[in-house]
Order: sequence, then C-alpha cells, then structure tokens
Amino acid sequence: SLLAACGSSEASAYLDELRLAVAWNRVDIAQSELFRGDIQWRSVHLEASLMDALLNDRPEFVRLLISRGLSLGHFLTPTRLAQLYSAAPPSSLIRSLLDQAAHASGAKTPALKPSAEPRLPDVGRVLRMLLGEMCAPRYRAWAAGDPHRDHGCRDSDHGCPESSQLLCRRAPSELMLDAVLGQTPWSDLFLWALLLNRAQMALYFWEIGSNAVASALGACLLLRVLARLESEAEEAAHRKELAAKFEGLGVDLFGECHRSSEDRAAHLLLRRCPFWGDATCLQLAMQADARAFFAQDGVQSLLTQKWWGEMDSSTPIWALVLAFFCPPLIYTNLITFRKSAEESTQKDLGFDVDGSLNGEGPVRGPADPPEKMPLGVLSQPSRRGCSPRLWRWSQFWGAPVTAFLGNVVSYLLFLMLFARVLLIDFQPSAPGALELLLYFWVFTLLCEEFRQSLGGGWGSLATGGPGPGHCQAPLRRRLHLYLMDTWNQCDLVALTCFLLGVGCRLTPGLYDLGRTVLCLDFMVFTLRLLHIFTVNKQLGPKIVIVNKMMKDVFFFLFFLGVWLVAYGVATEGLLRPRDQDLPQILRRVFYRPYLQIFGQIPQEEMDVALMDHVNCSSEVGFWARPVGAQAGSCVSLYANWLVVLLLVIFLLVANILLVNLLIAMFSYTFGKVQGNSDLYWKQRYSLIREFHSRPALAPPFIIISHVRLLFRGLRRHRASLPASPILRHFRVHLPKEAERKLLTWESVQKENFLLARARDKRESDSERMKRTSQKVDMALKQLRQVREYEQRLKGWNRRVQHCSRVLGWVAEALSRSALLPPGGPSPPAPPGPKG
Repeated sequence: SLLAACGSSEASAYLDELRLAVAWNRVDIAQSELFRGDIQWRSVHLEASLMDALLNDRPEFVRLLISRGLSLGHFLTPTRLAQLYSAAPPSSLIRSLLDQAAHASGAKTPALKPSAEPRLPDVGRVLRMLLGEMCAPRYRAWAAGDPHRDHGCRDSDHGCPESSQLLCRRAPSELMLDAVLGQTPWSDLFLWALLLNRAQMALYFWEIGSNAVASALGACLLLRVLARLESEAEEAAHRKELAAKFEGLGVDLFGECHRSSEDRAAHLLLRRCPFWGDATCLQLAMQADARAFFAQDGVQSLLTQKWWGEMDSSTPIWALVLAFFCPPLIYTNLITFRKSAEESTQKDLGFDVDGSLNGEGPVRGPADPPEKMPLGVLSQPSRRGCSPRLWRWSQFWGAPVTAFLGNVVSYLLFLMLFARVLLIDFQPSAPGALELLLYFWVFTLLCEEFRQSLGGGWGSLATGGPGPGHCQAPLRRRLHLYLMDTWNQCDLVALTCFLLGVGCRLTPGLYDLGRTVLCLDFMVFTLRLLHIFTVNKQLGPKIVIVNKMMKDVFFFLFFLGVWLVAYGVATEGLLRPRDQDLPQILRRVFYRPYLQIFGQIPQEEMDVALMDHVNCSSEVGFWARPVGAQAGSCVSLYANWLVVLLLVIFLLVANILLVNLLIAMFSYTFGKVQGNSDLYWKQRYSLIREFHSRPALAPPFIIISHVRLLFRGLRRHRASLPASPILRHFRVHLPKEAERKLLTWESVQKENFLLARARDKRESDSERMKRTSQKVDMALKQLRQVREYEQRLKGWNRRVQHCSRVLGWVAEALSRSALLPPGGPSPPAPPGPKG
C-alpha cells in the first residue's frame, strides 16, 4: 500500500511516503497515517514536502504541514522564493512581466537566460510597476556568494538574509519593529500567491499574517491591476473575483474592528503600513476603487470628523455662512465645537486620540525625548492657562469645511468678475482695474496649482512617510500623481487657455483671437464649478451619472456619424452634381443632416415638386431652382424620388433607432449609478483630502499663505531643517509600543472575525444541507452494507437448509441399507422448539 513502511518512529523513514501523499493530494491519508503522533517529525523533515505543496498548489497540505510545527522563517530563503516564482507558466502574465523587468534591468545586471529563475529584484520592479513607487514592497538583490553573511538589509543591494524577512526594510533601527509589524515570510508568500493567482493559498496566508485590513485592500488593488493587464478572459475573471473577495474581507473585518473600538479602528485607517510602501488603508482603498469600504460607517465617521475639523458635525451650514461673513460670531454659541484635546480621555493606546486623528501624531511626553520624535509628527500645542474660546478662531478657519466654503464663495465671485470683464470691460485699450484684478486672481490660482503639484497634493502618497530615512518624492512622480486627477487636468487646461488668451490680448493684432480664447476659457472655468457640488449627497451621484453618460455619448456619436456621412454624401451627390463650392458642400453634407434629426427639414431645397422647373444652369439637363436660392445652386430632377426615400430612411434610423438606443444607454447608466448612489457619494475621500491640505485662505488672499510657506521653506533650507510636517495629512505615526498594541488588537479582531465567519458558515443553510447530505450518504452506505449482510445471511441459510436435506437423505438411505445391523440405535430426533 501507499504507507507500508517499517515500524521505526524516525521521521526520515516516512519522507518518501509523505511526498507521495502530497503528489497524490491525499491529505486524509497523511492525517490518519503519518501525523498520528507516533512519528517524531522535525521542521527540516517537512520542508521538501512543503515546497512540493506550494509548487503543486496544495493548500490543504500547506495548512497541515505548517500546523505540525514547520518553521516558515527557516524554510523560506531567497533561493526557494525564486523557485516558487519560477513555477509561473511560461505564457502567464506574471512571467511576461518578470521578463520585462529582467530586460529593463539588463543594462545594470547580466541578462537572464529563458530557463533561468526570476530574481527577487525583478519581482520588486514588477510590484513597483503595478502598484507605483509608494505602494509596492521592495525586494533587493542579495550577495550571490554568501547570502547568509548579513543579518539585516543595508542601503546597498547586498546583505538581505535568507532565513528571515525578504522584504527590504528602511533602516537598521527599524529591523526589530518590522519583524513584529508584519514583515514576515507570510508576506512574501502572500504576494507570491497573489501574483500567481493562487486563490486558496492567498486567503490562507492572509488569515495567518498581520496587517489584515491593509493587506486585504492591497491585495484587492494588486489583483484589479493584474486583471486589467490580463489578456485571457478566464484568468481576468478569476482575479476580479478574488479581488472582490478580498474587498469583502476588508469590509467585514474593519466593520468588526469598528464595532469593537471606534478609536482604534480610526487609527487603523490612518496608520502607515510599512509593508505597502507606508500607504494607509484609505490610500489603498482609494487606489483600489473599493467603494464598499468607503461606504462603511467607520470610514464615513472618520471622513466626517476630518471634514468638520474641531467643529461639531451637527453645526448647520447657515451658521457657517454667517460666521464666515461675520467672524465675531465664531465666539458665540452659534458654532459648536467638540471637546478640546486636553479634555479628551487618554485611551489605552498610549497617545492622544484627538491629536492623532487630526494627523498630528502622538503627544510628546516625558518618555519621548526630542531626538526620538519621528519626522512628520506634530505635537499638540499646550492649551493650559488659555480659554478654549481663544482657540476657536484657528479651529474654525482651519477646518476643511470652512476652507471649502471659502473656496466656493471665492470661485463664484471669480466667475462673476470674469463674466463682467468679458462682457463690459474687455476692450482693445489698456487693461482696466477690474481686468488687472482678474489677472492677479488667476495668478493666485496658478500659484495654488503649483503648490499642489510640486508640494505633493496626494499627501503621503507623494511624499515620504514619517520616519527616518524618508524624503520627498521625486518631481516626476509628484507631477504624475497630480495629473492623475481629472479635475487637476481641467484646472491646467483652464489656466493654460487663460494665459494664452491674455498673451493674445496683449499682442497687437491678436485682440479678437484673445477674446475668443477667453470666452471659451470661461466655459471651462464654469464647468470646473461642478467639482464643488460633488460633496452634496444629491448632486454628487448626478455628476457621476453625467460623467458616465458622456462616455455613452461617444459611442452614440460614432454610430450617428457613420450614418450621417453616408446619408449626407449620397443626398448631396444626387441633388447638386455640378456644385463646386466646397464650404457649402461640407455644410450641406454634415450640418444639414444633423439639423434634420431635430426636425429642421428644408423640403423646399430637396423636393423638386416645391421648386420652379427652370434651367438655372449653363449645362443642358433637367434642373430646378429652389425658392429663394442663390445662383449656382440648381437641383437635379433626376432620381429626386430617391432623395425623398433616403430622407425617410435616415429619419427612421436616426430619430427612432439611434436616439432610442441612446436613451436606453442613459437609462442603464442612470439606474446603475442611482441604485448605488450612496456608495458613489460616500467615496468623497479625495475631495476631503484636497481641502484638508489646502491653506485656510481662499483666492486671491491665498497668496498670503503661499508667501508664508515660501519663506518658511527658505528658512528651513538655510537652517538645514527637515521638511515641514504640515503637508502630511490623513496619516498618523504611532509610537512603537502603541503600534504593537494596535496590531495585536487587530489580530484578535481578525481571529474573532474568522471564528464567527466559520461558525456562520457551519450554521448556514448550505452547510446544513451539506452535512445532512453527508449523513444521508452515510446512512445509505450503511443500509447498503446491511442489505449486503442480509443477502449473505440468506445465502448461508439456503446452504444450511440444503445441507440439512442432504444429511437427512443420507440418514434415511443408511437406515434402509443392509450395512447397518438390525436393532441398532435409532437416529436422534430433530430439535423441537424450546418450551
């Protein structure tokens, strides 16, 4: 049999049997025969079988071997991890990406042979290519000669240990902390399973590893990026399905965390995750387009708190407007504020909750000397001895909702000023006072766009996270992140057109061109106003609907353009075969059929029955003159009935078929978005983040904030001080002990979540039906065995009866035979029933 082995208790005698069980995927035999407790297994004995299980996609065996004491830290070396990546099929997406990464680094490293194993630095390049520089884990090259010679990662490309974490860390001082905070071999195998689309493996390594919420969102992001690049439809569908599953895990787990502790759940959202490039859960969810994650109550409560700052979210909007135009009302009870930081209780995480939630980090205490305070951490200013009302001024003007309100009012005034200048004051003479004010206003808008692009408008995705060794991202990366936003592109177009229009306006002879460009630019600035209304719960989803409908219009215009050109060219060729005026021909070919869709049908120019049948041309033929037409626009009488027929067919197809197709597309888009309007509106993270990082003053007074920031940057540059931490928004840097407690609490919540999930699965109807089906199958099996026993008993009974009859016949024959002497003993009587 499979497990016929000697009776020795040494595990080495059963290694071949274990590998054979892995090859046959017989985990039941391994559990019942090899792991009964009588064999002394050691971790080194199980490594070869674990490698086989990983390569052959045997998740049940991986669970079994690791649960039996296999040390994954000793097992996973860079060589073995590279062998695992070499298991990718040659035609798979990850193999092609690894080959591209290897070729891209060919100038720096020797070229790989087609049969060579992938290098971990190539895996790191693939991750950075898929997730971006600031979201991807990094693998570094190791020394080819002796990979065990170092016990930590250095800044160079050598020295990463084989026996422990393979993901590179940032500084030797964080080595021990990162080992606790999730930079473990589980993370390497988790990434490997995601890249190779091993669904069950990825789910198992996610269950075992730490950073559960961030890892679920990061996996969702990575899988969706890979699904977009996947050429095979089936593989892409599998990746999308797995991405949706990880998004659901992240949503459910964070909901469990939020029900346990709202404050700790908020810190999970703002905490930087070293494994995912110091990105936060909010940033990963934004990149992954995880709408369900943003729609949770815990995320929405944090965003609402960020939006209102220190003010209470129950403050009415009209009170904000009054306080905005009458600042002394800030010191009245018209504006309500939350409890100040000194009145808030200290939570068990060991840092100030209110200050940390507002991106200010932990409060500096006696246990945190100045040299240990991380970069980007703002200490809570002392408020002792000061009345809380004196702080209302900064709290009111520093709130994102106040900045948003100021920008709305400022932008409306800007549009009014722009319209007045275009309609009244824009003259060929020298610019007036209002026109110069408009130029200065646009200059402040341009300065704000420069601040957002150069200063990292994406917050911590565009800047290094707090901590040693981090610096601001390169200019190219910051510009790329800035241009990823559609509204930023709209701002650049509007400002570029304005500068072009002003340049033409100030150039002699180009006044009319400048006026035309500025008129079109005013439309762009006005459309930019739509971005303001995305914060509204009713108008926000409608703007999303309009955006998606614009994509539907492009498809409709394609079909309409094909049909319009076909009809326009055919009718123009039939009506006016001798016309040589190209502008008029193009106008009648494109413009006239377009107007006919909306009911403007010039029958007197197409139907010869309504024209004078006169020869209005110098050529001989049958011609007609349209009523009121100019000379040279004669219409041919030949096949005019075909023109009328084409008009009927064109209106039938365009007005009935294509227009109703467009209406159906609009209805589908509206129903799809309106049905999930709550999800679309709740994904307001980008808008809140934008105004959370903006200066409090609105244009044109924002120039004061820009000058202050400029002087502060110059002073820091001259004094060689670190960068200002004001730009670090929507993140919190916790002390090491607080972060350990937070991750431990998250792990406990994950275990509770998995236990509850397994219990619900056992109690679900499908599981009950499955268990009932198994019991019925077992009962039927036993019934079949009983029937077999019954048939066998009946067979034995027939045989016994036959033997009895044969023996009776023998006894009777002997009694009649002369061989027995007369007077002998009679045969025994048959046994009767027991009385």
